[in-house]
Amino acid sequence: MDPLFIATIPIFLIFSLSFIFSLFSVKYLLKPFFIGVTLLSSCVFFAALQYGVVFDYGMIENTLQTNSAEAFTYINFSSVVNFLLTGLLPSYLILKLNIRYKPVLVELLYKFAFMLLMLIGIGVIGFFYYQNYVSFGRNNDELKRFIIPTYVLGSIAKYTNMNYLQTPLEYKQIGLDAVNETQDTNKKPNLVVMVLGETARSMNYEYYGYDKSTNTYTKPYGLTAFMNTTSCGTATAVSVPCMFSNMSRKDYDAREAKAQDGVMDVLQHGGIQLLWLDNDSGCKGVCDRVPHLIVKLDNDSKLCNGQYCFDQVLLNELDKALAELKHKDSLLVLHIIGSHGPTYYLRYPEEHRQFSSDCQRSDIQNCSDEELMNTYDNTILYTDYIVAQVIEKLMSEQERYDTGMIYVSDHGESLGEKGMYLHGAPYAIAPDEQIHIPMLTWFSDDFAAENNLDLTCLKAKARVGGFSHDNIFDSLLGIMNIKSVVYDKRLDIFSSCRLPK
Repeated sequence: MDPLFIATIPIFLIFSLSFIFSLFSVKYLLKPFFIGVTLLSSCVFFAALQYGVVFDYGMIENTLQTNSAEAFTYINFSSVVNFLLTGLLPSYLILKLNIRYKPVLVELLYKFAFMLLMLIGIGVIGFFYYQNYVSFGRNNDELKRFIIPTYVLGSIAKYTNMNYLQTPLEYKQIGLDAVNETQDTNKKPNLVVMVLGETARSMNYEYYGYDKSTNTYTKPYGLTAFMNTTSCGTATAVSVPCMFSNMSRKDYDAREAKAQDGVMDVLQHGGIQLLWLDNDSGCKGVCDRVPHLIVKLDNDSKLCNGQYCFDQVLLNELDKALAELKHKDSLLVLHIIGSHGPTYYLRYPEEHRQFSSDCQRSDIQNCSDEELMNTYDNTILYTDYIVAQVIEKLMSEQERYDTGMIYVSDHGESLGEKGMYLHGAPYAIAPDEQIHIPMLTWFSDDFAAENNLDLTCLKAKARVGGFSHDNIFDSLLGIMNIKSVVYDKRLDIFSSCRLPK
């Protein structure tokens, strides 16, 4: 590639940004605008440099839906120093700067001349390297996502427009024809618990070939692991509403999803008893119209500290829920905090600190690869313990119910591979670490028999793999025996292994 062309890129950006931001360099607007942009750019710059985070629409949505306890986990010595040096200090200098404004007409003339000069500079570079820029831009479209602050400002504008400026869509109910085909034929009601994982990637699961014992607790139960399963998004705010909607990843529209029923609503239409128990950042609208409980951060003095709770707190809530259930087909969802970073070390109690030495800090980029991986693996093993405890509780209910468990994570996580950390990368450029997720199932023998589910067939199908969050909507309807026009048998992962009655 022409080295002179490469040398013009930063100059081109300076000319372009100077032209754009000169529009905001007017009296009464200049200081507030540029202080705001500087503070925002400081945070975005640090996240991009240290973690490889890209602030597109999905990341803006995820950031704005983050609770305060979760937000504080990103504050550490490195982030504070960066914010002081690249955010507060230059903002202070802008604030104290003495700007002598000229008369209005003279000021406009100077501004016009400056903007014209910037356009001339852009034109000269374009004259000599237009084809180079067109080719480079077409082949490296993802690079625009790292231009600070224009890309994040564009993403904020897009989010604001879609969520606050556009006329809300009329709410649409779907699946009103839903009926439970087996509620009067099975000897016992079905009871399924879905464990919705957080930030778990399949490559750190022993079930998927990982060389460390991260699934010690569930191994005795013979779980079925679905190979090559991918997420709908790379952040909770996208993946959770997407997987519970009847839209595919490619067709998913967040605005439309908010304005219509999801699978939880359709199950409720069909008479299924529902309960959503949440120890994460909320259900992102999925459970708004069904019974739900957000665990209070002071729920249990042994498991909570006012800022977060260990996922064992959900086991206590599950005990209460099981004791209060009506004797009918039921689906309970446990939304765990799982492996949410960057403070992975806060996700498991000391007695579950199996792999050490681990990374006991939030600026994970300053930990060794081994420490970081050990910390993350401890979260996976602790989640495995939670899943095993759920199965134990379901086994104790087998005299009253035919029981089953489904576990699936919302998205994966980067742990330093290719210089990327955490999650939330735009799907088009997201690495496998952020989109390949675990999906596991367990069903009692009675459940399989009563619901005509061939478990041998299911294990064989799971080994073939090739699943995604696109399968969740129809698979939940299918396994709960709900018949509706919105049910698509082709997307139900259980349908081909259901024996004829």
